[in-house]
Amino acid sequence: MGFVKFFALGAVCAILTACGSTDQVAMRNAPLDLGPGVEAGQTIQQRDYQIVDLNFVAPAELSVSERNGYYPMADIVWRGDRIGDRKTQIAELFRTAATRNMDADGLGRPVVVDVQLRRFHGVTERVRYSVGGVYNIVFDMTVRDATTGAVIEPARKVVANMPAPGGTAAIIAEQSGQTEKVRVTDFLTLVLSDELSGPVQTASR
Repeated sequence: MGFVKFFALGAVCAILTACGSTDQVAMRNAPLDLGPGVEAGQTIQQRDYQIVDLNFVAPAELSVSERNGYYPMADIVWRGDRIGDRKTQIAELFRTAATRNMDADGLGRPVVVDVQLRRFHGVTERVRYSVGGVYNIVFDMTVRDATTGAVIEPARKVVANMPAPGGTAAIIAEQSGQTEKVRVTDFLTLVLSDELSGPVQTASR
């Protein structure tokens, strides 16, 4: 599947210069074991997808907080947009990231990606303009055939972390156009590209 180099370069540069409180850029699901340990009845295939749609669900039970503290006290904390429906705003971030990963040539197996949010921790104003922190995004992802609806990859948990600059670094990033929304959208673009490319273990027919 295609990869948008412009967004990748911007996101990587931002990550390398950020003053985060962790040295982990992204902690995703455990890598596949491609060696002798491949389970019986399983084969390894190279993903070749063409994303045609992304369905986003944020369960009603996920809590949202506008509290300006140092530690997130809810499932969803997001300050990259003006105050509003945070779940809708986050859905738009994911859909934009998916659109950026759509191949212009239309090649690959057409798929629909289902995303169910578990946690979306951005940083509050207090954290952003002081010590900085980590964007912690957790969701379940399912890949389905766009024509038949058949599940190609069953739901799996994805955990993605990105450093959030703080203090002067955050102000400089903002002034250079690297707003929270820009950085997180670029990051999600990379995460989806990573999660939907490369080898995958599937059941043998």
